[in-house]
Amino acid sequence: MEESAHRVPWGGRRLAMTAGAIVLIGLTAFALYDGVASSPKAAAVSEANQSARVEPVGDTGLKRVVLVPSAARRIGIQTTRASREVVNGRARTVIPYEGVLYDSNGATWTYTTPKPLVYVRHDIRVADIRGDRAILSLGPRAGTVVVTVGSAELWGIEYGDIEED
Repeated sequence: MEESAHRVPWGGRRLAMTAGAIVLIGLTAFALYDGVASSPKAAAVSEANQSARVEPVGDTGLKRVVLVPSAARRIGIQTTRASREVVNGRARTVIPYEGVLYDSNGATWTYTTPKPLVYVRHDIRVADIRGDRAILSLGPRAGTVVVTVGSAELWGIEYGDIEED
């Protein structure tokens, strides 16, 4: 009995080779894209790390992040001043809620900016949240400039490179 060889017509082989090449090109392009930057914010942080320095603040144990102007623009830093308001009969410092950051243990903090392009993490205690405002029982004084956009990137710069999955 004769064995018959299974033969794929040339057109079928060409189709399989073309499909394989497309998949290979797609995987290569994805790997290259993913290695360059997974998002515009990640790219901004990566570039900012080359355009920033982290310095100790005297002997306080605090650090300050100092950016060059182009890094602050890439990150999209936005700030506002903390205000003083009477809440339930008590004078309280109030900041926009978007300026409040939580760490993995639930502690709260914000970044302040004592002078342009200099950012210092500041522990805060949130007494209440009303709409888009955070009423603080502990934190910076009224008039202090606080970061409302870009804090997560500042945190990444302060604590080192952010690795993405």
